[in-house]
Amino acid sequence: MEKPIVYDNKPIAKDLKTGQYFWCACGKSASQPYCDGSHKGSGISPLKVVINEDKSVNWCACKHSANKPFCDGTHKVF
Repeated sequence: MEKPIVYDNKPIAKDLKTGQYFWCACGKSASQPYCDGSHKGSGISPLKVVINEDKSVNWCACKHSANKPFCDGTHKVF
């Protein structure tokens, strides 16, 4: 299995509507922070996230957060 690629060293802030999202865990997606299928063959799978109410979130863009898929500040080491 490959290691995730650091997409960015800051979180991606989004206002989300209630629904289902697939967070890119590999860092290869051109549709960050969402999966576009670029992970195929990497051994890394996207993370399904269910949002139960409209809210703002900070998606992890470094792909190394301990609180995946959300930012926990880990990006500060990259």
